[in-house]
Amino acid sequence: MNTAMRFEHLDRRLTAGMASIGIPLLRISLGIIFLWFGVLKFFPGMSSAELLAINTIQTLSFGIVPKDVALYSIATLETVIGLGLLFGVWLRAVLLLLGLQMIGTLTPLFLFPYETFKVFPWVPTLEGQYIIKNLILISSAIVIGATVRGGRLISGFRH
Repeated sequence: MNTAMRFEHLDRRLTAGMASIGIPLLRISLGIIFLWFGVLKFFPGMSSAELLAINTIQTLSFGIVPKDVALYSIATLETVIGLGLLFGVWLRAVLLLLGLQMIGTLTPLFLFPYETFKVFPWVPTLEGQYIIKNLILISSAIVIGATVRGGRLISGFRH
């Protein structure tokens, strides 16, 4: 077997391996992120996003939701999403909650542009970057959601 054929064989095996573990790894990684960030919010002052999250809920609820209720609600929501993703249970419901939560996390870009951008809309602050990176979390959830009813990732190679 020549070098090109060996490389092709290795490449096919690696691609097939990545296709078989890609979705579970994505689901578990996303679960870890949500669980980690959710649990941090149960301990006031530990989450970098705490103040922005509280201010967002305060603004969206016109101040009706108390700050501590807002924080613990977000913490609970993110923790439930994380656990659901980690254990692969109730994924449709978990992904729906994730989608709703992500809508909430994007709203500070519009509610608080002076806190989320140095120059709106081109130069985000650190908080703005933290929010914008959620686009990859949303994309990950969409990919996971495509497999909930039996869809799968395939390598494209015939074995």
